[in-house]
Amino acid sequence: VQLVESGGGLVQPGESRRLSCGASGSIRSFNLIGWYRHAPGKQRELVASLSRSVGISYGDSVKGRFTIFKDDAKNLLYLQMNSLKPEDTELYYCNTLLLGVKYWGPGTQVTVSS
Repeated sequence: VQLVESGGGLVQPGESRRLSCGASGSIRSFNLIGWYRHAPGKQRELVASLSRSVGISYGDSVKGRFTIFKDDAKNLLYLQMNSLKPEDTELYYCNTLLLGVKYWGPGTQVTVSS
């Protein structure tokens, strides 16, 4: 499975940004897919995930601001990020778990700064 993220860039505090993740396989068939983020000196953390068994989950720091959703017809996973803060500046990764193996995209950098 290959995952490729897009949509990162420089945004000002308070603005919105939408990230996209494309997959080589059918996203509809994935039991678990989501977004993580990582910054130097910090631990990688869950941003949001979609699970067939659990449903939608969000990291505490993004609840109420970020929304994960997918478009099966376009085979894309999205992360809608609103009310962005400087502390959201991180490398955002798309992730899926398939047959016990985790797959990661190369990541897309989001920088929130005035």
